[in-house]
Amino acid sequence: MPGTRKLGRTTAHRNAMLRGQVTYLFKNGKVETTLTRAKEVRAVAEKMITLGKQNTLASRRAALAYITEEDTVTKLFTVIAPKYEGVNGGYTTIYKLGPRRGDAAEMALITLTMTEADKEAAEKASKGKKKAARKAPKAPKAEEKPAEEKKAD
Repeated sequence: MPGTRKLGRTTAHRNAMLRGQVTYLFKNGKVETTLTRAKEVRAVAEKMITLGKQNTLASRRAALAYITEEDTVTKLFTVIAPKYEGVNGGYTTIYKLGPRRGDAAEMALITLTMTEADKEAAEKASKGKKKAARKAPKAPKAEEKPAEEKKAD
């Protein structure tokens, strides 16, 4: 249940921190934070994606009331939420990264989960890049002078 962890902050500070991290998650696709914060961000982010899937004026206003940037809300409703149309929950993934150097707090990376269509598109893009790299002509090394300049020297 979201909101049960106090994270050592006052209510207003905690809410502002979570709003900022959810906004950053939707804007960039991933956030590196502590494990307990990541678990709280996950609960709120999944609720926002569910609002995005409804795609009504009321749900857009509810998302605008929580997410701090208007263009991020537009991205949520037009790009992120449609990817999860047939999925019921599990929109985010948390990866444990190990202890932080300064205070040994358990760090985690929270990302938006890739759907099957995203995985296929990523595979096609990586294959296209490999083919393009093989077909591209190799540029001459900067140290080597062209044959004409060698004769002139």
